[in-house]
Amino acid sequence: MKKMDLMIFDLDGTLVDTGMDLINSVNYTLRSLKFEEKSDQKIISFVGDGISKLIERSLGWENSGYHEEAMRIFTEHYAKHLMDKTVLYPHVEDILSKFERKTKIILTNKRYAFAQAIAGGLGIEKYFEEIIGAGSTPYLKPDRRLIEYLLDKYKARKEQTIIIGDGKNDILAAKKSGILSLAYLNGLGDRNALLSLGADYYCEDIIEIGSLFE
Repeated sequence: MKKMDLMIFDLDGTLVDTGMDLINSVNYTLRSLKFEEKSDQKIISFVGDGISKLIERSLGWENSGYHEEAMRIFTEHYAKHLMDKTVLYPHVEDILSKFERKTKIILTNKRYAFAQAIAGGLGIEKYFEEIIGAGSTPYLKPDRRLIEYLLDKYKARKEQTIIIGDGKNDILAAKKSGILSLAYLNGLGDRNALLSLGADYYCEDIIEIGSLFE
C-alpha cells in the first residue's frame, strides 16, 4: 500500500450523490423560464465545471440571453432544496473514518456555501481540514494553482498527494500539477471519458481506497 500525506476529495459524484437535486433545480429553472425540460442524463452530463457552466449548457447557446435570470432562479431554488435527495455514496464514511488521521481536503467546483451546507448536513465536514469551493479562491479545477496552494499550505509531497474524483477535471488537475489521481467510476462523471484519461488508480467503490493507501 502507498503512503499518503494529503488526500484531496471531490464532492459531487464522489463523496455525495447530488444528482437528483441538481436535476430538479435545473428543470425548475427551465420551467420557470418556459423552456423545455432536459433529461436527467443530459443534465448530469453538464455537471462538473461549476453552476455558471451548468446553467449555460442547460439553456443552450440560443437562450444565452437568459443566463443571469436563470442563475438567480437556480441559485434560489437549489439553496432551499440541495438536501432533498442528496446522500452519501456507500462506504464514504467508512473510508473517511479509516483515514481520520490523514490530512483531507474537499476540493470542488461547486459554490463554497453549497458545498459547506452539504458536507455539514451529511455530517462529514468534521473529517476535513478545509473545504474549497467556487468563490473561495479565484480558481476552479483543473487549474494547477489550486493544487500548488494545497501542497504548499500542508507541506505535502507530490508523490504522496492524491486527488480522488469522478470527473475529468480531477484527473486533469492531477496531471497538470504532478500529483496522483484516483478516478471513481460510479459517480456522476462520464465513465468512458475517465477511462480514457489514464488516471493512476481507478475504483468502482470508494471502499477500495482502503486497500490502496495508508
